[in-house]
Amino acid sequence: MLSALSIFILILGSTVSHAADFSVTVGNNGQLRYDPQTVVANQGDTVTFTFHQKNHTVTQSTFQSPCVPLPGIDSGFNPVAPTVVDGFPTFAVTVNDSTTPVWFHCKQTSHCQQGMVFAINPPTSGDTFENFQAAAIASGSATATTSAWTSPPPPVIGTATATVTVAGPSSGSESVYTTTYASWEGSTPNPTPAAVPAVHTVQVGAGDILGYTPQNISAQINDIIQFIFYDLHTVTQATFDTPCVPLNVSSNGAKNGFDSGFITVGTNPTALPTFNITVNDTDPIWAYCAVPAIPTHCQAGMVFSINAPTTGANTFEAFQQLAKHPNGSTTTSTGGSSSLGSSSSSTPSPSSGSGSGSGSGSQGSDARHVVASAGLSTALMVVVVVILL
Repeated sequence: MLSALSIFILILGSTVSHAADFSVTVGNNGQLRYDPQTVVANQGDTVTFTFHQKNHTVTQSTFQSPCVPLPGIDSGFNPVAPTVVDGFPTFAVTVNDSTTPVWFHCKQTSHCQQGMVFAINPPTSGDTFENFQAAAIASGSATATTSAWTSPPPPVIGTATATVTVAGPSSGSESVYTTTYASWEGSTPNPTPAAVPAVHTVQVGAGDILGYTPQNISAQINDIIQFIFYDLHTVTQATFDTPCVPLNVSSNGAKNGFDSGFITVGTNPTALPTFNITVNDTDPIWAYCAVPAIPTHCQAGMVFSINAPTTGANTFEAFQQLAKHPNGSTTTSTGGSSSLGSSSSSTPSPSSGSGSGSGSGSQGSDARHVVASAGLSTALMVVVVVILL
């Protein structure tokens, strides 16, 4: 027979409930997603978020404005390198009220607008999680800014003539010639080829930012620009006037400018993929990322330039602002774009696995073109656009 004390202990034990802990992965396998996307929790329960590769947040918002942070719960950014395989950072949230839904989103650029949202205790009707996510995606189509902005005037491009002396292998064997090249207002190019070509390294999407690092460089003829890819991006040549349009797209869709194509980085790569171009003259060269997220990477300001003018109306900063205002231009012009010339490009075969390719060529009489090559290492060149960040 049970004693009174034993019965009391059994009754007490049956009324004690243990707080649960819900595990949620953030960005696992490169997905812009919380998994699971919702949890139903009681007061006192915890939700532990584990951050995987890339750079994400868990940021509180409202049902009405899914992608606008509240001054509430916010994990801050948690960058995780592609080489990390364990010891992922975590962030825990304790549920204080099980009767009120709590809404979250990732505040990394465009992630929320691509549906990367989460909810604790969402209603099953009315303000549901599905409606919350749909509102987040719909917010990506809204114009980012309506502030007054006037597009810069078309480039003022003239011609310049210079006498170039190129050192030979021995004393007295120098080569002297006269060259004529395009000259942009605010630009002072050096038409002399580099005696020893430099290699300029540019990081593409490093640290999960939508940007090239650095964004603008100065280079001499024969210098090599090596782009190192950290995530799914492109390096696609454009013109100053149309930052987010491939250079000289013909009526049949062919592109005459250089284009790395979509390059993605695998999990735990042994080497990061690269794409090289060789500078053949010192006219300004403009490029952008062609990944079509919402907004596009280009419209988010992911652009790049070589030898951009440092003064005047056609600087790198003006080029970037023009990319961010695709519908805000007050001036429409194609002036100057033809003098930007054409470029050669090559893309390694997707079946090659590793290696590099190169090509060269020109079109018309324009002297400015670049030679492009790409190295894949363990990455894949993809033709089908995968919307990832």
